[in-house]
Amino acid sequence: MAADSPRTRPTSSLSVDRPSSSRQTDTEEEPLKKDKAYRRYASTVERVLSLFDSSLQEWADYIAVLGRLLKALQSHPLDVTVIPHKKVIAKRLAQCLNPSLPSGVHQKALEIYGFIFGLIGEQALSRDLPIYLPGLCPVLTFASLSVRPLFLSLVENHLTKVHPSMLRPALKAVILALLPGLEDETSEDFERVLSILDQFKKVASSDQDQQESRSQGEYFWQCFFLASIASISRRQGVLAFLVRRLPRLGDAGRPSNPTSTDDSKDASPSNGTLPLSIEAVLYPEPGLLVRCFVTGLTDDQMLVQRGFLDLLVTCLPMHSHIFRNRVSRADQRLLVSAAIDVVIRRDMSLNRRLWAWILGPDDGKEDKENAASSPTGMAKDAPTQGSSRTPSPTQYFEKYGFGIFVSSLREMLGRRHQLPADRARPFRICLSLMDRWEVGMLILPQIFMSAVDSLRQYEKQSASKEHFTEVLRSASGFFDVVESGLICGELRNQLESAIQVSSISIEERAEYFAVVNFTVKHVNMREEEMISVHLPLFILSIMTLLESRLGGSGTTTQEPNGTGAFLLSTTFELLELLISMVPARVFARDHADGNTLSRDPDAFSKPPSGSDIYRTIGHFYTMGRDDLDYSDPPFSTSQVGELLLLESTRLVSNYLRGSSEDGGSEASISFLVTLLSRYSLATNHAPDLFTVFHQRLESTSQPRDTLVPFSILSTLVTAVVLLRKREALQLQPFITSRQMTQLLTNLVRQLWGYLSPSNIKYLIETVHCLWQLQSAMTSTDHTIEACICALMVQTGEDDRNTTARADAARKISLLWTHSLQSQSKMTEQYREKRPSIIDNTPQSQITTARSKYKMMLARPVFLLLDALSEEGTERFLIVRNWLQSLGGIEKLLRLLAGDILSFQFLCNRETKGVDKSITTSQNDMDELDLCVYYFETLLNVSKWCSNDVWSSMATDLAGEEDQLESRLLLQCGFQPDATLQSFFAELCMHTVRITQAGGPPETAPTYSRLRRTSLSMLQLLLGNPYASALTELHLEHSLINALMVSVSDDDSFAQIPILDTLFTALNLQSTTNAQGDNEHRNSKETMRSPRQSLTLDRKGNDTRRNVHPPPPQLAKCLLAGFSSRSTQPILDSWVNFLAACLPILAETVFQILIPFVECLCREVNHAFNDLKSIFGGLQTGEVLTPDARINALLAGLETILAFAHGCLWDNQPQVSGTKTTEQPGFFGNMVSGVFNSETPQTRSAAANSRLSFLLALQDTVRICFDIWSWDLDDSVLEARQMHSKASFVHVFTRTRNKARRLLERLFAVEPLECAEILISVWCQSLDAPTPKIADSVINLLHVLDGSRPKVTVSAVFIAINSRTNPNTLQPVRKSTLTADLTETDLVTFLSEYARSIDDDAMDEIWKDCMSFLRDVLANPFPHRQIIPKLLEFTAVLGEKMANTSFGDQRMRRDLSDLFLRLLTATFTIRPMGFSQETNTRDKSPSGVREPEGKKRAKFPQTDDVVAILASIVPKFSKIFVEVERSLAAAQIISTSVVGPAFRSKLFPDHISSSTLDLLHELTRLPNAQKFWKKDVADAFNHPRFFSSPSPLVKEHWLRLVRQWAMGDNDRIPELLTRITQPTSAGIMFGVGATSARLDADRKTQLNLRRVALLILASPQDTSMVNVPSIEEKIEELLAATPASSPSSATRAEVYMLLRALILRISPVHLFSIWSVISAELQAVLASALPDDPSKVYNDPSLLQACKLLDTLVVVAPEEFQLHEWLFITDSIDAVYRPPRRRSVALVDEISETLGKTSSAPTSGPPAGDEMERGGSLRRPLLSMTSRPPTSRDELMSNILQPFFSQLSIHAFESTYSGSSPDYEACSDALLEDLFDEGTIGRE
Repeated sequence: MAADSPRTRPTSSLSVDRPSSSRQTDTEEEPLKKDKAYRRYASTVERVLSLFDSSLQEWADYIAVLGRLLKALQSHPLDVTVIPHKKVIAKRLAQCLNPSLPSGVHQKALEIYGFIFGLIGEQALSRDLPIYLPGLCPVLTFASLSVRPLFLSLVENHLTKVHPSMLRPALKAVILALLPGLEDETSEDFERVLSILDQFKKVASSDQDQQESRSQGEYFWQCFFLASIASISRRQGVLAFLVRRLPRLGDAGRPSNPTSTDDSKDASPSNGTLPLSIEAVLYPEPGLLVRCFVTGLTDDQMLVQRGFLDLLVTCLPMHSHIFRNRVSRADQRLLVSAAIDVVIRRDMSLNRRLWAWILGPDDGKEDKENAASSPTGMAKDAPTQGSSRTPSPTQYFEKYGFGIFVSSLREMLGRRHQLPADRARPFRICLSLMDRWEVGMLILPQIFMSAVDSLRQYEKQSASKEHFTEVLRSASGFFDVVESGLICGELRNQLESAIQVSSISIEERAEYFAVVNFTVKHVNMREEEMISVHLPLFILSIMTLLESRLGGSGTTTQEPNGTGAFLLSTTFELLELLISMVPARVFARDHADGNTLSRDPDAFSKPPSGSDIYRTIGHFYTMGRDDLDYSDPPFSTSQVGELLLLESTRLVSNYLRGSSEDGGSEASISFLVTLLSRYSLATNHAPDLFTVFHQRLESTSQPRDTLVPFSILSTLVTAVVLLRKREALQLQPFITSRQMTQLLTNLVRQLWGYLSPSNIKYLIETVHCLWQLQSAMTSTDHTIEACICALMVQTGEDDRNTTARADAARKISLLWTHSLQSQSKMTEQYREKRPSIIDNTPQSQITTARSKYKMMLARPVFLLLDALSEEGTERFLIVRNWLQSLGGIEKLLRLLAGDILSFQFLCNRETKGVDKSITTSQNDMDELDLCVYYFETLLNVSKWCSNDVWSSMATDLAGEEDQLESRLLLQCGFQPDATLQSFFAELCMHTVRITQAGGPPETAPTYSRLRRTSLSMLQLLLGNPYASALTELHLEHSLINALMVSVSDDDSFAQIPILDTLFTALNLQSTTNAQGDNEHRNSKETMRSPRQSLTLDRKGNDTRRNVHPPPPQLAKCLLAGFSSRSTQPILDSWVNFLAACLPILAETVFQILIPFVECLCREVNHAFNDLKSIFGGLQTGEVLTPDARINALLAGLETILAFAHGCLWDNQPQVSGTKTTEQPGFFGNMVSGVFNSETPQTRSAAANSRLSFLLALQDTVRICFDIWSWDLDDSVLEARQMHSKASFVHVFTRTRNKARRLLERLFAVEPLECAEILISVWCQSLDAPTPKIADSVINLLHVLDGSRPKVTVSAVFIAINSRTNPNTLQPVRKSTLTADLTETDLVTFLSEYARSIDDDAMDEIWKDCMSFLRDVLANPFPHRQIIPKLLEFTAVLGEKMANTSFGDQRMRRDLSDLFLRLLTATFTIRPMGFSQETNTRDKSPSGVREPEGKKRAKFPQTDDVVAILASIVPKFSKIFVEVERSLAAAQIISTSVVGPAFRSKLFPDHISSSTLDLLHELTRLPNAQKFWKKDVADAFNHPRFFSSPSPLVKEHWLRLVRQWAMGDNDRIPELLTRITQPTSAGIMFGVGATSARLDADRKTQLNLRRVALLILASPQDTSMVNVPSIEEKIEELLAATPASSPSSATRAEVYMLLRALILRISPVHLFSIWSVISAELQAVLASALPDDPSKVYNDPSLLQACKLLDTLVVVAPEEFQLHEWLFITDSIDAVYRPPRRRSVALVDEISETLGKTSSAPTSGPPAGDEMERGGSLRRPLLSMTSRPPTSRDELMSNILQPFFSQLSIHAFESTYSGSSPDYEACSDALLEDLFDEGTIGRE
């Protein structure tokens, strides 16, 4: 409605001397009843009317009966003009005007109408108009040529003479009745119908209220517009009338003086008033005129659209005073939206008319060639004020249509439709509007961002990606026609608001950036003009915005928390995205020389400031938006490139000089790197980058404990490398070579600080940065190596600073380790990134792989290895531990070999000695000392390395790496294909020979050292070192005490020698024989070898037993060591010590097992939490290598568990050789190899030991699973940061693999117990909101069993049988039941695990599964709780088998047999009757059973057999080979589940959604109709069926009833035969009369509800053939009385049936029933009046009748609109009530009467609120009733009185708003009433 429309009616009304209603008690017949002639006359008419019920067989019978009726009426007394039984006559005449009857019947009926109207006269006809008019109104819609004149004569001679006051409420119906006569303009009746409408208009204008108004005929026009809005089929006639009778509402020609700004004077009448004819169209509500046009423009017929467009052009031009001043802004938008919607049709005739309305009509006087082509040109050519020059189309549109068009398009784009077609429609309209540049160039800048926002919102709201793609396709077509400059200009404005406006929040800024990013992503940004001109300017604008925000300080002041960081991150992300779209050729066009700008004519003599740049670009886009000719860019391509570089360097300088830590420095440097790497840019005005970089590095380099943030440091490294690359390419470097060296020194110093084992967050990235710097160097440039060595030497200058020296050693070890791990990958990566930096000198061409890592690591590694000669120092311990765990040792050995062979005196193999007479020079002495140094270094490496070095030396070749080494070996007389071990042995012997030969005296000490070193090295090469022991000193006690003191003093590295010594002492003390001596001799090797494995060979395990008891404090010492923080750096040594001490503790291992495992698991958990805190950003202090701690502790767990498991094996008694009797089946034939590690437990001590082991196993498995599933933690997402991602992946992979290996070894020896522990974790994870942990458990099991599911499945089978029937298992195979699991949990997991198995693995588990199922069926009672779940498992097997080629027909047949046997056993052991009471108790109010536990939310429990079966039935086709077996299973389910449920005494209270889902799945089985149809029929015909919960009916029963009814067309006829005709014979007297009547009522009510439900459940018009039978039965039941059987109490169900017909049958098929509905509604509503004596209609009947009327008003069938005025005020009077007039509509009359008689407050939602809640859909007002009324007074006051008072205005507002009916809401309301059992059988 319009905003100024009143929402309430006048509170007072004055009565006039005219009848208020034709339904008042008719007293005119009362005096005539005493007249004998009249009684005879009335009796004759009554007898004729009775013939309509019995004598009508053919159409000729109709004519005969109508003839007799006419004769009866003609026999009236001369002085009597009253028609007896006039309502019945009107009803029968209306039925005779049925379209299915021939025209002869119609003519005869119209003849009787004419006679009656002539007889009763004009006054009586006015009074009885509601009786006769509804039957006449539909005639013209089907009248033949012979009938039309009779009908028009009847209307013209009688209806036009009706009193205006009585015609007023029926005027809309009269107009609707006459409009079909105007559809054919060539018809001979066209002019006559037009004339009749003019007469009705004149009659309506002669009303007293019309005469007193300020215009004439406005009521007629308002009714006419309403008729056009409501009736789609009559719009052709509406159009014909409007073309001839609608006055012109404005000048159709083009207006003059377009520059006038006074809208009130433009095109307005000279005297300030409108003609009465025009005022009549607009008063009182111009919105109806607009909506008439809107509905016409949106009509489906193109001819109707074309006609209404013509009317717009001629009668309502855009420049008219009425359109601009009388029509509201909202209505203007509505009309414009409807008008431009026609462009979707792409029809030229429609578009031509639309352009004429938008751009002004073409009157032939304007000169199109002189029209302005742009707003600027238009402004220049526009006439001055007062000129009469005709405006151009562009001027016309800009003045009259621009604003309303923009607002209309924005409103269309802002509508939140969900369907893709509706959402894409505005984009298609906008694209079509672009065909006219006069329109497109003006509106495009205004709607572009609205279109982008609409598309962006739909991306969030769309139901699927396909829907969004469909809308995007339409939107892209529109975006493609948008100019590139406009796109960039709009995006520039968005970013200006996001960056410069300081008063907005972060969320608002994020919204601006989101819009820009979305536009860049989805709008075509690849056009040539875009990438060459506008994108560079756009990027430059963004950079100047950032510069202006910084203000040159590098920091943003007075920013809310996080605003600066957010702006920087999002802005630079956008800049990176945009710059990636600009190809390199853009900045290479103007000049090819990128090294200088001296020859560029566009080069700046003085660069402009950022603000000047931004202002210049802004002016360019502003002018380009207003003037299409203004297209020259403000800067050339070369200038833009120079400015980009200039602004980028300015940003870098500002951020690096600032103190903010918001990420601006790294972001700006990264962007500068991107610019320099992609484009050959240069500038004469670049800032001094060296000074900026140097100052930033020096500012944090002076304090040694302060480092540059790594994000900034990494970007500085990249920038320096790139600048070095530019220097190599002879481009402008910006930094000189000397400055580069200083920067490299500072960068290496900073990176050195990040090479720390205590800070592993950026470890991998730091190594990458160092190699990145090295990759920029030439092969002869050792700057990086020199810097590292200088840092190492600097830290080692002070001998007292042992901590710094140790840290330097750790750093170099880390650098070497991680460099070699990814050196080859990094080398290839950096080679690809810098193809032009590689040195092309001959020396670089022979550079080998050795020299690549030698360039940076050779000298630092030698400095590191020097620590091996400092035995006893912390630095020595660090290097020794590093060397023992070093990978790629062969590279270090080859490095040493190459340096040794570089000495000349060693290269000659024939040299026997050195001439002693020759004086040795200082160079020779230095060379000799250096050779000794290399040999000592090699000796130290060999002395302290692990056995892996010996393995590497024995297998790796000396000259394997490259040709240079091979050539050097040949020159020195060695073979390149010799192994390193052979090479070093020969080299040592050769050195010994040379030194034995002797030399000058001054070289003797050096030769001696060289010889001793060579011999020592040779000794190591030829054998293994042995240690000596002092067994009689008993040093172990003192060592234990010393170790405890060391642990308490937190002296970590002092513990290592104590551990070594203590181990030696303990081991030597325990050896007493030769075997012990051998073990002692290999002790050190054992301590440094891999830990014991859980899969060790069991032979020779007697060495675990110890004769000498261990010291009592040893176990306590071990626990204290593992629990102390001081031992964390050396946990590997403690683990090795534990492994060596375990044989000593063999006697007490099970007493200490649980404390030890708990301690280790606790420490693993602590280290794991520390590791997560590091990468999760929650680290509060320095944490030392948690990943290494985890690996060491897991190794300790593996060691102690392996030893304990071995002790279990040794302590078990030997199995007797007597063969035991095994029972057949799965549990008797289980492959023993799977669980061969377990032996019979015959002793209590052994059982206790095994229990201790299993408890320890549980803790270990759980902590290992926590580590395995680390990637499921939410903190992992936070850990994967840009700068630490590589380190995180490295640590995560290493730790997870260690846990996986331990789990694999545990699972290999204890598969049953490990599987139970993991299954318990799986069950606990079902409570989690996401299934990630549950899926991870299953994935882990697949990893552990090596993708061999037989192991896991067999373990689950044994676990199940251990809980259900343990007596069938041998003791060796039973589960210990330590896991908290039930058999139901195990079977549930078994089904899920089976689903995860690959289909091809079925052959592996098939035999075990079949054996297990057969064993269960052999004795099903112990397994009764899990048999339903086994059905699900069997279905999974069948599904797997069907998906693969495994198995033949016999195997599938066996599976189907087992399934049928399980199905039978399910109901044999546990009949369905057991759960009926449970289901009833657990039934929720909505009718759906709720789960009893949290696990049941995901998986149906065993008790819920129905839910399990419902999930299985769809898989019958895969389970059963033969259809017969599938049908047999369906029969079992139907017989055992569905049938008993439906025949139960508790029906339908115990019916759940699972039962109905199961039944629905049965209906989908082929050839199963005979089972489920009987069940559905039994339920449908059950007396209590309609007490089912309505949600259950809507979700389940409706589809079942639809499926059941569609197979048989006799359902409804069969139900109709059960309904008996009301009769009063035989029950008038007697004791059982009331009981029999109530029983008949209940049966009739149930059958009527069943018919209504069948109709409602069927598709549209499916029940059309049954309409005549239903109509006949309805007429019979409507004749019932309170005393008949069935009685009038069945009327409520009759109204429900009528509602079902209206919702599911098209109105055209219900033509004959409208008169019945109208008459019945009038009668039942009249009973609501307080003085009505009728007792036919009880409270439910009255309420259902009101709901029927409510449904009719909502659906608004066109046939009912002819009757609507009888019940509600369907005209403008519903809102604008005329004064002194009472409404004659029945509902309004009742409302006014009840309002006068009732003083109680009323309740109920107002109509307007209900409509607003419904949105664009009309919903019934009576759809929801809180509770049934208990009395008639409560019904009237609380429900019906509010309903009556709101219905008329609600109907009018629904029509006015153009909303569509909500059929789903109407259907839901009907379902609620149908399934309200409380209204059945009530009196």
